[in-house]
Amino acid sequence: MAGMVRVAAIGDLHCSRTAQGAFQSLFAKVAESADVLLIAGDLTDYGVPDEARVLARELAPIHLPVIAVLGNHDLESGKSDEVRQILTDAGVVVLDGDAYETHGIGIAGVKGFGGGFGPRALGPWGEAIIKQFVREAVDEALKLEAALARLRTRHLFALLHYSPIQQTVEGEPLEIYPFLGSSRLEEPLNRYPVSLVVHGHAHRGQLQGATTTGVPVYNVSMSLMRERFPDRPFRVLEIDVSAGDNRRAGGDHRAAEPVLKA
Repeated sequence: MAGMVRVAAIGDLHCSRTAQGAFQSLFAKVAESADVLLIAGDLTDYGVPDEARVLARELAPIHLPVIAVLGNHDLESGKSDEVRQILTDAGVVVLDGDAYETHGIGIAGVKGFGGGFGPRALGPWGEAIIKQFVREAVDEALKLEAALARLRTRHLFALLHYSPIQQTVEGEPLEIYPFLGSSRLEEPLNRYPVSLVVHGHAHRGQLQGATTTGVPVYNVSMSLMRERFPDRPFRVLEIDVSAGDNRRAGGDHRAAEPVLKA
């Protein structure tokens, strides 16, 4: 259909050194189903360059814009800069507080961080290490807000690793909720006309939720997708980009909700 863009989203690939060939079928299906691919963090298993090289080779046959954020696994070995560079050299756009536009869609990406949700979210009180933890979540939220502010497209997507809401982590053990996301990431999403949010990290969470202002949030962790959609373990959303950009024209700027295809 004219004006429709198909966006595939998946997270938590956890590509290992021995995964050569393991993603070929998956990415072939993505290439058949979508015009853009979003990867919501944990591209590698231990965050080492060899894993990034394997993933770069796996992605090579698909000729789509690939936009990604890093996840906590990608930072495990302290080599995230090398991982990012290898993927960037392979044509992947890796966002970290950055904005990117393709096919009439604007994408703001950050890793995000933990801290918990709602009134039980961790506050900056007490030991310095607690304040540092909270500061990291605040900094990630500020990076997300700055990236959203730079976009001028009608449709704004937020690409995260950590969740901005509790709904999509429910199903995980309650004790680890604070390490799966932060409500601080939700705040900028409610201040801008965001069309949708995708994240990973919560492997046993829920498929979909919404922010308090109704922005759709999709958990696209691959293990969750494989459980629910074994034949096509990724989301596909169709976005109508044919209408003009009315974001600065006044009134209700939120674009129509995308059509969910998987």
